[in-house]
Amino acid sequence: MLTAGKMVGFVLTKDYDAARAFYEGKLGFTCVALTPFALIMRAGENLVRIVKMADFVPLRSTVLGWEVGDVEGVVGWLVGRGVETEKYPWVADKERGIWTTPGGDKVAWFKDPDGNVLSVSEHV
Repeated sequence: MLTAGKMVGFVLTKDYDAARAFYEGKLGFTCVALTPFALIMRAGENLVRIVKMADFVPLRSTVLGWEVGDVEGVVGWLVGRGVETEKYPWVADKERGIWTTPGGDKVAWFKDPDGNVLSVSEHV
């Protein structure tokens, strides 16, 4: 049953305006609605419900990720829109922050204004 439906992601924020500016302005999402319960954004066929919580600590791990066909191209697009990728010390690519796994997959991470870790990945 669950494989027939669409998945909805949930992210926490302290500031709806900053979250909307980032997800809409930098990532290109479309704002569907701002309700008393969430800022609802559309990314292609996917929905992300951004829920306001006055006091939370963002996870240190990825909360949302996108599988893409060309990580390098997407990272270039993100950087061109003012999004900085994370430069983790264990990632050899210090300029773009793209990690290449031993199997050849590629992953890059970046954060939203609340410090939520997001990623893009390309799988071989």
